[in-house]
Amino acid sequence: MATYNKRGYKPKTQKEKEVIEDQESTTAEIFESLDEGAGRTEEWVAKNQNVILYTVIAIAVIAAAIWAYTAFVVGPKADEALEESTQAFSFYEQAVNATGEEQDSLYNLALEGGEGKYGLLQLAENYGGTDAGNIANYQAGMAYLNLGGTNYQKAIDYLTAYDGDGSIMEAYAKAGIGDALMQVDQAEDAVKYYNEAADVVPNDFTTPKYLLKGAQAALLTGDNSTAIKNLERIEEEYESAAEAQTAKILLGQAQAASN
Repeated sequence: MATYNKRGYKPKTQKEKEVIEDQESTTAEIFESLDEGAGRTEEWVAKNQNVILYTVIAIAVIAAAIWAYTAFVVGPKADEALEESTQAFSFYEQAVNATGEEQDSLYNLALEGGEGKYGLLQLAENYGGTDAGNIANYQAGMAYLNLGGTNYQKAIDYLTAYDGDGSIMEAYAKAGIGDALMQVDQAEDAVKYYNEAADVVPNDFTTPKYLLKGAQAALLTGDNSTAIKNLERIEEEYESAAEAQTAKILLGQAQAASN
């Protein structure tokens, strides 16, 4: 049981006296140890005060440099990029809504620039650290994907450079890489990107769409197990999706082929 001593208390027995003396001795040792520790700390600080001072100054200088870089370099550069990007982004949006030769012409204008403004390629190169430069990577990749022909590798490069940061745009970009890979006969690699695209932002629209594309690409490579997994997921989780009926037919074919 824990005990305490009243002020002025005198031990009645030799045993009590010994216990109190032990407690006092232990308390003295603790304070002595604390004093020694404090002394060593003070001694270390005294010996290393210049190092401490320089460290504090270095941290302050780094913080100031980061602030200055953000305020006087990143900020103005982002504003400049936004101003330069207006025309290229406009051409791209027009191209998305156009068809045929007009669409190709607008995609090329978006890529190369027009009316005295940068195109997507220059924006991506000169403003890579800004939001406008990042979006330029995405739009350039999609533009090359739609232009087709010899442009598929460029599409892959620009879409890979785009940072979607977990947004639905990242899903579009990954699926775009998958589409480009399919066009250059790399279906096995395309499966990976389609499946990643399906799970960036799970939803009733893009997820079943990309799962189906992944399954179709997997079937082309003979990877029936991956195809079955994707198709079963559509059937179980997205039975109301537009892709559900096609998935059901392909699932039967994939299961038959795997037996």
